[in-house]
Amino acid sequence: MKDLLEYIVTNLVSKPEEVKIDEQKQDGDINLNLTVDPSDMGLVIGKGGGTIRAIRKLLTVRAIAEGVRVNLQLAEPAQ
Repeated sequence: MKDLLEYIVTNLVSKPEEVKIDEQKQDGDINLNLTVDPSDMGLVIGKGGGTIRAIRKLLTVRAIAEGVRVNLQLAEPAQ
């Protein structure tokens, strides 16, 4: 799951080296915490939240295929 998210986000942002993904697995659930550079937050969220919603949808499709549940949180970057 982490590899799919990393592929999508690193190809979307202008500073791919700043992308950090924390993956935690427990009881069939996968929790992903995504942190990007503050200047890339708008790109990841998208107009009206459309981009982040599409990323979550793609992760959900893969999670269904793998028989797990996935939760993606976009973390506020430390400044």
